[in-house]
Amino acid sequence: MTAEERTIQRDRMRFIKNSLASNLAILGILLNVFYFVSIYKSDVGSWYYSILIGASIVYNLVFMLAVFLSSEGVKNYKKQYSYLLAVMGALQIVRIFIIPTQAHTAAAVINGEAVTVMQDGQFFRVVVYLVLSAVCLIASAAVNLVRCRELAEHLKTLDAQGV
Repeated sequence: MTAEERTIQRDRMRFIKNSLASNLAILGILLNVFYFVSIYKSDVGSWYYSILIGASIVYNLVFMLAVFLSSEGVKNYKKQYSYLLAVMGALQIVRIFIIPTQAHTAAAVINGEAVTVMQDGQFFRVVVYLVLSAVCLIASAAVNLVRCRELAEHLKTLDAQGV
């Protein structure tokens, strides 16, 4: 890519949306939806009927609202939303060690038999959902930070040229 083509590409950033970063954030929400549907459809005894699940439901609502707001922010090259997305991505990793890990190691008594609350297949699936969601959110943050820096540098050169 020549220097002129690169300048044109940067100049276009003033007029087009940052759809890659926005779409990655939306994909992170979708993967989170897959996670919580997998968790909430489980019905193994009364293990899932706890304050932890209630807090998880509230967190999921806050998560989806914050990430959707961030997806709109990064679409418009707003740098501060990258930091929120990175934090939300890190929290997705932390979530692996809360409900999935606890449910995978817990047993519930059903009809006199001890049954593992979360089987290996479901555990692997929800961990993959959370990890992929975290990767999407962190990638969205990184893409937006890089593009915000590029756009800011380009705008400085335009100001210096008096355009």
